[in-house]
Amino acid sequence: MTCFILPAHLLIELAETGGVDIRDTIPTLLASASLRVQRDTLTEAIQFLDLNAGQLRGPASEFKAVHDVQGGDERALPGVMRRKEGDGPVGDPAVNDAFDNADRTYDFYRDVLGRHSVDGNGLKLVSSVHFGRGFDNAFWDGTQMVYGDGSGKVFQSGALARDLSVVGHEITHGVVQYTAGLRYRKQSGALNESMADVFGSLVKQYALGQSADQADWLIGAGILGTQLQGVALRSMKDPGTAHQLDRQPAHMRSYVDLPDDGNPRNDNGGVHINSGIPNKAFHLVATRLGGNAWERAGKVWYDALATKLRVNSNFAEAAAATTASAHALFGSAVADVVRSAWNDVGVDQ
Repeated sequence: MTCFILPAHLLIELAETGGVDIRDTIPTLLASASLRVQRDTLTEAIQFLDLNAGQLRGPASEFKAVHDVQGGDERALPGVMRRKEGDGPVGDPAVNDAFDNADRTYDFYRDVLGRHSVDGNGLKLVSSVHFGRGFDNAFWDGTQMVYGDGSGKVFQSGALARDLSVVGHEITHGVVQYTAGLRYRKQSGALNESMADVFGSLVKQYALGQSADQADWLIGAGILGTQLQGVALRSMKDPGTAHQLDRQPAHMRSYVDLPDDGNPRNDNGGVHINSGIPNKAFHLVATRLGGNAWERAGKVWYDALATKLRVNSNFAEAAAATTASAHALFGSAVADVVRSAWNDVGVDQ
């Protein structure tokens, strides 16, 4: 599934406020529309035909690899090979950032959650950098990670591949694709985005050795450009406060009910907007349990994703699934914390 770190609605709103030229938004909007068809086809194949992206792409000779699209679009993917497994750093910082952060994300899933790559069976981790010209986005296209260079206005130049939470977020979309396969619409899509934020944040916390109390709970901290003003792209601790156009809710009373009608303004029914609600629920669980968030809260969320959630799961079903996983893994006390956190964001089980 093609899942962009920057939602199209935000890019449109930024253009309407004069922060960017509307003409500069066209490549991102066109890429989103074009790749959505590929995303949907791959997700259906993986979930219902028992295929995997490795079979669709063909055999892989290296486990991790970074390619250079050289300013091309989706037709040029994956691009020219620049660094593969076993190679040392190269002269291009974007290549090294994408490779090293994919490595860190893989290590997290292997060492903390016992998962071998996105599919659980060692699927090759392919990354492509230098997508488009000043392209202000990063995305998972159903088979690989893709990073633009940023224009300096929305994202700082080179920041997308450099930020570990962004890389962890995009790779997690691949994990979701091979587990619950949460459909990218309405509440199931908001859960898809939230799972990517949760594990993107946990990958960063694990790499930095931060406890739940020490973590900043920000996705894309310090990578915004000159026109998207704020501290990050999203805040899991305080949804709606990351930047000047952030309208994520932290409670169901502020849920934004949008249609999934293909209009980029409506964000597939609010998938990037309403993900603030499950994000806040996870933050509450992690900080109330204390210690390292990946040790209990993260394992609960992963167990629910891998064994209980389904393609059309909604917030209430996610609350029930994570509560059940918490009880099975850690007992009634942790389950009570999970149940209480969901209640506190207005989600009843």
